[in-house]
Amino acid sequence: MDASPTTSPDDAALRLGPSLPDWDPEVDDALIVREVREETHDVKTFVLAPRTPCLFRYAPGQFLTLELEIGGETIHRCYTISSAPTRPHTISITVKRVPGGPVSNFLHDTVKAGSVLRAVGPMGDFSCFSQGRPAASPKYLFLSGGSGITPLMSMARTFHDLAEPRDIVFVHAARAPADIIFRAELELMARNQPATFRFAPVCEGDSPREPWHGFRGRLNPGILNHVAPDFREREVFVCGPSPFMAAVREMLKTFGFDMARHHEESFDFAELAGAEPEVAAEVLAAEGLAADIVAPATVTYKVAFAKSGRTIECPSDMFVLDAARRAGVRLPSSCAKGLCGTCKSKLVSGTVDMKHGGGIRQREIDAGMALLCCSKPTSDLVVDR
Repeated sequence: MDASPTTSPDDAALRLGPSLPDWDPEVDDALIVREVREETHDVKTFVLAPRTPCLFRYAPGQFLTLELEIGGETIHRCYTISSAPTRPHTISITVKRVPGGPVSNFLHDTVKAGSVLRAVGPMGDFSCFSQGRPAASPKYLFLSGGSGITPLMSMARTFHDLAEPRDIVFVHAARAPADIIFRAELELMARNQPATFRFAPVCEGDSPREPWHGFRGRLNPGILNHVAPDFREREVFVCGPSPFMAAVREMLKTFGFDMARHHEESFDFAELAGAEPEVAAEVLAAEGLAADIVAPATVTYKVAFAKSGRTIECPSDMFVLDAARRAGVRLPSSCAKGLCGTCKSKLVSGTVDMKHGGGIRQREIDAGMALLCCSKPTSDLVVDR
């Protein structure tokens, strides 16, 4: 991360040129931080722009993967885009500070206007838009919890900018009114489009200087029926902490909702990145990854992690990340689909069969990098982790 040169009015004029190219991280993955906005006491938005004037093309709901140097270590972390593609000259991520979280605290404490962040993307398929067009549904229900509001905010901003005739109910769950991210903007959208956009925040309690008079507690069937009595007719998009999304799934199933119209943003192992080995094992068992259901492999290879000193065994038909999790080795990961790049690691020696989804570039593969979530060993490995 370094500082950018001071911008000028001429620079702004260039960025509004009539025929700008699309941003291509394969050509230049550096993004300049143009502005840092404080959304709540522990949430900030980072507004980013390319070094050379370009336009961002993405579907609302997609994410970027940042590559950060923190404490001498390269860390990859994915963040959902909170801005709208209808305003393509900049792109924004909105980050909640996590106590003890190395990346969120680094961003909050270190990154400022003029900083440079490296990123790849956009990626992901959690979106109500397909190939640049909104889905066919005329009615949506957006359900978010905490910082899970970001992809749904991108969708809401896009519909608002396009003045799309879509009926949207946006329900957001927060601890207290002071924790409602984007509150003023969502209330403005509701005032601008009173016939088609309703914002319904739900708070568990009061803020020190603001008692809460709206929906109180946690999202429940009573609140859902009150704010969206026709929710069975809506396309539902959900994002938030795992317990929140699980509760929503169960609630919708109880009401006989057609789950084919239920969509959620879920990075399979996001909750496990800092989990203790025994916790990880319990969750993996719940996900159907227990050892007794893994088909026997004809070959088993040794995988040595150079920094931690751990060595595990990995069958040739199992992804390295899955084998590491089963053995209690803590590795960073998010999507587990070869998309986000969070588990990107250097192979000191050995070879793998990797089928990724775009989370790694060819030049990184040529340099010996691999995504452990979608790589199966074809020899013994030494991994720089």
